[in-house]
Amino acid sequence: MRHPLERPLIGRGCARLCIGYSLLVWLAGGAWAQKTLTWEEAKRELEATNPTLRAARIGIQEARADEITAHLRPNPDFTAAVDQITPFTGSPYRPFQFYLPSASLSYLVERRHKRDLRLESAQGATAVATSQLDDQQRTLLFDLRAAFVQVLQQKAALAVARESLAYYDRVLDVSRDRLKVGDIAKVDLDRLELQRVQFETDVQTALVNLHTAKIQFRALLNDYTPIDKLDVIGRFDFQELAMTLDEFRKAALDSRPDLRAAVQGVAKARTDYQLAKANGSTDPTIGWNLGSEAPDIPTFMGLSVTIPLRIFDRNQGEKERTLLAIGRNERQVDATKAQIVSDVDSAFIAIEMNLTLLRQYKAHYLQQAVRVRETISFSYQHGGASLLDFLQSQQDFRNVQLSYVNLVGAFLTAAAQMNLAVGTEVIQ
Repeated sequence: MRHPLERPLIGRGCARLCIGYSLLVWLAGGAWAQKTLTWEEAKRELEATNPTLRAARIGIQEARADEITAHLRPNPDFTAAVDQITPFTGSPYRPFQFYLPSASLSYLVERRHKRDLRLESAQGATAVATSQLDDQQRTLLFDLRAAFVQVLQQKAALAVARESLAYYDRVLDVSRDRLKVGDIAKVDLDRLELQRVQFETDVQTALVNLHTAKIQFRALLNDYTPIDKLDVIGRFDFQELAMTLDEFRKAALDSRPDLRAAVQGVAKARTDYQLAKANGSTDPTIGWNLGSEAPDIPTFMGLSVTIPLRIFDRNQGEKERTLLAIGRNERQVDATKAQIVSDVDSAFIAIEMNLTLLRQYKAHYLQQAVRVRETISFSYQHGGASLLDFLQSQQDFRNVQLSYVNLVGAFLTAAAQMNLAVGTEVIQ
C-alpha cells in the first residue's frame, strides 16, 4: 500500500521534469537567431569560414616554410677519431700506449648562386600557390553569387505565386457572392475552385525551390543555421552595362589570377632552369684536420680540398626537363589568354540576350499583363467575358511574371559569370 505522501512527491517530480524540458526547448529555439545576409556579408563569411579556402591558406604557409628550407646553408661535417689502439698486442695493460688522436672539419662550398636560386624558385612556387588560391576564391565566389541569386530569384517567384493566389482568392470570393444571387452557374464556381489548385501548387513548388537554394547557399558558407532562420537581401533587378566588350576583355587580362599564376609559372620555370645549370657545376669540399702521430711528436694540422669530377653526371636530364618546362608554361599562358577571351565573350553574349528581353518586359509586357488581367477580371465579374477568357488571363499574367523573374535571375547569373570571367566584380 502506497504512503499517502508518495503521490504529491511524484507530482512535484513530473512538474519539475516538464519545466526543465520546456526550458530546454525554449533555449534550443532561441539559440538560432534570425540571420539575414547581404552580398558583402556573405562574401566576408565565405572568405572566413569556407573549409576549402582555409585549407588552401595552409598550403600557402607550407610554401613559405619551403622557402626557409631552400635558403638553408649546407651543414659542416665534424669527424673525431682515435687510431692505433692495441688491446691485443703489446702490453695488455697499456692499450692506448700508441694511440693517434685526430679531428677534422669539412664544409661544402656551393658555387654559382645555388642557394639564392633555390630561394628564388621556392618564392616563385609561393607566388604561384597564392595566385592559385585567388583563382580558387574567384570560382567559389561565383558559386556563392549564383546561390545568392538563386535564393533571391526563388523569393521573387514565391512572392509572385502568393500574389497570384491571393488575387485568385479575391476573385473566388466575388464569384461565390455572384453564385448566391444567381449571376453564375454552380459549375462555373466549381471550375474556378478546381483551378485554384494550380496556384497552390505554384506556392508549394516555390517554397521547395527556395529551401533548396538556401541549402546550397548555406553549404558554401559552412553554416548550420536552420533554413527558416537564414535569409538574404539584395537588389533583384537588371541594369545596363557600363563597359564595352573590349573593356571587359582588357580588365580580365589585367586581373585574372589564373593568368597571373601562368605567367608566374613561366618565371619559376626559368629560375628552375638556371638552378639546374648551376647544379651541374662542381662544388668543392674544403677540409681542415688536426692530429698527432705519437705522444712524443708535436701536434700537426692540415688542409684539404675535395673536387668531384663531373665526368658522367652533369645534371643533363634536369637541364633538358626544365628547359622544356619553360616552353610548356609559355604555351599555358597563351591557352589561358584564349580561354579568358572566350569566357568574357560568352558572358557578354548571355548578358546582352537577357537585356534585350528584359527591356521589352519592362517597357511593355509587364504592364500589358496587368492590364489584361484587370480588364478580363472586371469583365468576367460583370458578365462581359467568358470563364475561359478569365482563366486564360490569369494564366498569362502568371506566365509573364514568372518569365520576368526568371529572366532577371538569368541576367544576374550571367553578370556573375562575367565577374568570374573578368576575375573581379565589374558588375555589382
